[in-house]
Amino acid sequence: MEITKMIILGSFLVAFLVALAMTPVAIKLAPKIGAMDIPKDERRMHSKPMPRFGGMAIFLGTMVSLLVFLHENERIMAVIIGGVLIYALGVADDLKNLNAKFKFACEVGIAILMYYMGLKIEFINNYFGEGNWRFGTIACFVITVLWIVGITNTINLVDGLDGLAAGIAAIACLSIAYVAYIHGDKYGLLIVCAAMMAVAGGAIGFLPYNFYPAKIFMGDSGSLFLGFMIATMSVVGPLKRSTLVAVVVPVLVMGIPIFDTFFAIIRRAINKRPIMEADKGHLHHHLMASGYGQRRSVLMLYGISAIMGMAAVLISRELYKDAVVLVGIACVYLYVFLTDPNQKMPHIKAVNIEKEEKKEKKEEHVEHERPDNN
Repeated sequence: MEITKMIILGSFLVAFLVALAMTPVAIKLAPKIGAMDIPKDERRMHSKPMPRFGGMAIFLGTMVSLLVFLHENERIMAVIIGGVLIYALGVADDLKNLNAKFKFACEVGIAILMYYMGLKIEFINNYFGEGNWRFGTIACFVITVLWIVGITNTINLVDGLDGLAAGIAAIACLSIAYVAYIHGDKYGLLIVCAAMMAVAGGAIGFLPYNFYPAKIFMGDSGSLFLGFMIATMSVVGPLKRSTLVAVVVPVLVMGIPIFDTFFAIIRRAINKRPIMEADKGHLHHHLMASGYGQRRSVLMLYGISAIMGMAAVLISRELYKDAVVLVGIACVYLYVFLTDPNQKMPHIKAVNIEKEEKKEKKEEHVEHERPDNN
């Protein structure tokens, strides 16, 4: 099918409008089905129960758009099937708090299904040469499954502040869509552009209700769905060469959540904690502990994500020196965010924000009660 500018624009607008209209419905529906996020531990950033069924709006917005504009493409239909499965898994987790190992196993199963439905990182097949085609096939399978599962969970892990996950996902989708657009004729990526615009529209349509102060959270159904769609939509291009572009670009664009996930794995390994166990050591927690507040913390992370997105665009155009400068700037900001004036190395242990706030209030109280020497 021919992808025109009207289809690309329409994909975004339909997804945006459907998500925008369905989010208030999700807010009313959440308490009725028990999809509420109740702050039970100090890791939560909110103090009162919040609806966490916003993934429904993102899911419906994206899916309606894809079915209206891109239903003739077989690979898109495969992604839609996977998207339905991963969304259902997220809804079950939001309602029942599924076991982490069981949820991971289901994600792997969905990723394997996508591989057998034709969504592969295909350039791996021929990388090792014709004489090693068996190894190439195995590598293609392993890397594809790891790619889908890994990117699916990065958005989930970064979903800790109002508007953070939806905003970063939207920036990533728009960046990938732009790269796909400028290379569309050469690599057959216009289908990727239209699909990514649909996902971006769903995320942005939900964002007005999710940005600080949030009226609703997306829940695991939303974060897993967004991560899955970014992972799979980036490799739906029809040409083998296109998957190389579509994999390298998302790695850069998703720099913040990928870095945060990698740092979380190292932190939990050092602290001898389960890798799947949640903590308060994520990048956004460090910003909160530094006193920036939710709104400014989220905007700063948006900024870094946008810088990485621009770097991805430059690399896709083979402007490597320019891209290195932008990546270097992003790394400097990450170093600043992860350190404080009294520590040269990044914090490895999770920051207990509640204790820090109590300590600060106690110090302020003591200072206030101290008699004036004058």
